[in-house]
Amino acid sequence: MAESTSEIPGGQIRLIRWHYLWYVAAALLVMSFAITYGNVWFLNWVHVMSGVLWTGIDLFMGFVIGPILRKVSVPVRKEVLTRLTPVTLFLLPTLSVLTGTSGWFLAVRLGFMQMPWPQFGWIAAALVLITLMTIQGLGYLLPTSLRVCLELQKPRPDGEKIRRMMSRFYYVVASQGVMQVAIIVVMAKLATGV
Repeated sequence: MAESTSEIPGGQIRLIRWHYLWYVAAALLVMSFAITYGNVWFLNWVHVMSGVLWTGIDLFMGFVIGPILRKVSVPVRKEVLTRLTPVTLFLLPTLSVLTGTSGWFLAVRLGFMQMPWPQFGWIAAALVLITLMTIQGLGYLLPTSLRVCLELQKPRPDGEKIRRMMSRFYYVVASQGVMQVAIIVVMAKLATGV
């Protein structure tokens, strides 16, 4: 059952729920406090929690939800995506920003940016991975999800158009999953000493 604030006339679900911006603002405020407060434990907590959430959601969406959605009928896909997109529209970009930003400040505070080579290679790998995942997420996955969801909200969705938009989508999601696993390897190495 949808919230009354999420429906628009005609029974369609509102894709953009602006009140979610309060949660985004609160998360960014917590991260900003962790950065300025100077407590390494709290900054690490923000980084780890946002990273765990981002990674967990990405892996679940990519390897569980994605394959299921590819095999269900368009009406079922429409129902799932029109309810999932409003949440992920704000959640995933926020988690990616929190993870990358808090990770950068944590690396600076812990002196990882001054490490000699080849130890710095682990930091460089983390920077490359987080940059690629953020660009893919914000530049391709998010806009594609939104376009598909908008198409699915039409009275007569164009299945061929959706198929074309989604043809590369699942491969990009899978590559995100691979990079998420790779960054877990990098983070485990950094946490146990390089």
